Amino acid sequence: MLLPIAMDTRVRKVLQKGAVIPAHPLALNAQRKLDERRQRALTRYYCEAGAGGIAVGVHTTQFAIRDPRVGLLEPVLKLAIETVRDCEAALAKRLMRIAGVCGGTAQALREAALACELGYDAGLLSLGALQEASESSLITHCRAVSDVIPLFGFYLQPAVGGRTLDYRFWREFLEIKNVVAIKVAPFNRYQTLDVARALAESGRHEEVVLYTGNDDNIVGDLMTKFSFPSSHGRVAIRFTGGLLGHWAVWTRRAVELLEGVHRCHDGGSDSFELLSRSAEITDSNAVLFDAAHGFAGCIPGLHEILRRQGFLEGRWCLDPYEELSPGQLEEIDRVLRTYPHLTDDAFVAEHLTRWLS
Repeated sequence: MLLPIAMDTRVRKVLQKGAVIPAHPLALNAQRKLDERRQRALTRYYCEAGAGGIAVGVHTTQFAIRDPRVGLLEPVLKLAIETVRDCEAALAKRLMRIAGVCGGTAQALREAALACELGYDAGLLSLGALQEASESSLITHCRAVSDVIPLFGFYLQPAVGGRTLDYRFWREFLEIKNVVAIKVAPFNRYQTLDVARALAESGRHEEVVLYTGNDDNIVGDLMTKFSFPSSHGRVAIRFTGGLLGHWAVWTRRAVELLEGVHRCHDGGSDSFELLSRSAEITDSNAVLFDAAHGFAGCIPGLHEILRRQGFLEGRWCLDPYEELSPGQLEEIDRVLRTYPHLTDDAFVAEHLTRWLS
């Protein structure tokens, strides 16, 4: 049996303190080929905006990069980590490097090994390909991958390829020693509570952290203290940060938001103002993620914002049929008019030429 790879202590400190981790999009040209210059510019943006790291090869990067006919998984992972290392040197700080890991066990082990070889710190483990597997089989799968790379668990909502996983699953998942965090993204308060309670009762709340992926309730997750009885006494659980597709845009504002939430927990920020901001962010997210059409236009919605800011030349996805839904463009115009303070257009405009160079 392989010895589990441990997470770098510097990275673990950043992870546990709580950070903004954008889910990295894929920059394509009009021929739907990788645009390396614009891909690097996006990575530089996230690093300089104050993100604590990036997640690459995840849903927002488009799962189709794994298709052998596309062949972009390794090139995209390599490009991202090369750019992150350059940024780390310039910023004099260590950033988290999270790689998406997907598929059945054989595929997941290959992807985890590739990520580890390239220098990624953890694998965000999607279980979407194992829809029919029993929960005990899922745990076996997770343990196998954890022998290769530290695990960032992932509760993905069924609407975009996930499956329902109950409290018992998460309680057993937390027995895996090389689990370092869980991204909770079922878009469901009951299921979110299942994960928080499992962590509290596992006794691992001081070493495993929760990151919100609930794009419909970002601020609510970050503001809430979940309290549960356990064999260790009453335990308070908090989401320390977020790993979000929504944070792939307006990242500078996301960093400021998380700083405000942390100040609020420390008694130095206005919770009522943050709750008002919560509603604004959820309204914006509903539009960008295309909640009205079952999230069909979520990736093009993010691309449209990045196109307007100058990062991307177009909204192109690997699937030529993946486009904005009817009425989504008009809704994007609406939220931009309504919430201009949520954007970081001025910050982007100041630095974009250099990031693109």
